Amino acid sequence: MSVLSHDGWEGGHLLIDLAAIAANYTQLQTLMGPRTETGAAVKANAYGLGLSEVAPVLYEAGCRTFFVAHLAEGVALRSLISRDSRIFVLHGPPPGTAPAFLAHNLLPVLNSLPQVQEWQALARDQNNTLPAALQVDSGMSRFGLSEDEVTGLSKGSGLEGLKIVLVMSHLACADTPEHPLNRQQRDSFERTRKRLPAAPASLSASSGIFLGPEWRFDLIRPGAALYGINPTPGRPNPMQATIRLQARVIQTRHIPAGACAGYGAAFVAPSPTDIALLGIGYGDGFPRRLGERGVVVLPERPDIKLPIIGRISMDSLAVDITALAGLPLAPGVAFDLIGPHNPLDETAFLADTIGYELLTDLGSRYHRTHHDPRKG
Repeated sequence: MSVLSHDGWEGGHLLIDLAAIAANYTQLQTLMGPRTETGAAVKANAYGLGLSEVAPVLYEAGCRTFFVAHLAEGVALRSLISRDSRIFVLHGPPPGTAPAFLAHNLLPVLNSLPQVQEWQALARDQNNTLPAALQVDSGMSRFGLSEDEVTGLSKGSGLEGLKIVLVMSHLACADTPEHPLNRQQRDSFERTRKRLPAAPASLSASSGIFLGPEWRFDLIRPGAALYGINPTPGRPNPMQATIRLQARVIQTRHIPAGACAGYGAAFVAPSPTDIALLGIGYGDGFPRRLGERGVVVLPERPDIKLPIIGRISMDSLAVDITALAGLPLAPGVAFDLIGPHNPLDETAFLADTIGYELLTDLGSRYHRTHHDPRKG
């Protein structure tokens, strides 16, 4: 077995497949056909994978509508993509920031009456009608205007100064297709948007897309699905994996039966045990909860799942490699913590969390490689 040469990373290596992200976008775009636009959520630094690398790839794949959470994210994104793209800021304009939206060609998602009023005040100052998205609460009780608030706005001059370019809402239980709230929210959304001026509509993010055509409307807003998270839990993942997380061996050792490993003596060897210490831990954003739960894979032996033993430390974790039966493992050999044989969603399940959290928690200490095999 060859030891990887030193190439700029010592602990953890996060390989991000930009071609797979582009392919996932194209797959969803093809599924939608010409009648429904496919946007892209790139908030939280493109779900932790790197906004500056991911956004241009999505633009090249044909995306022209992007969603971020915060104003600062929108400003950063605008510097990366052409002004022919729309950038919606999901949290809307914080008080006093409306002029910055105009300066950076950003579109606010108006979630409350105060945000509507803030945008209308700017429209009056500009002596113009300003575009914005309007979010309605269809039953999640998170962001958006209530049905009563929409009814009030739709009367008289309540929408004065606004050019509504998108009416949107968000599903609470889309990852549970049989949940009755999905239908209830769709019906509520239909009912509410009919009280507003005609405008394109958007209800579905990643999982909602797979509920069927009735939930797709004019625009879908995938995020997780673009980055390889399964939008159909409990069924085969229709999306391509986009990341591979590896860690290198720092040291190997053999401990006798009865010896403990790691903090708190959480692991006590039931028999003589071979251990590999890998240079990755919770300081890298790898979940501490995976101690005594998670597994790693040696790429040369993908048939063997090797358990993480004891507590995960800030900078390291221990793996029981006894099953490798004495296969020599020199310092520098790399194991997969997330990869073809231990997918992101399965690893998240073992950590008692979801792929979203695991992906966005992956820290800055990793050596990151953004690879696009289409470009050599």
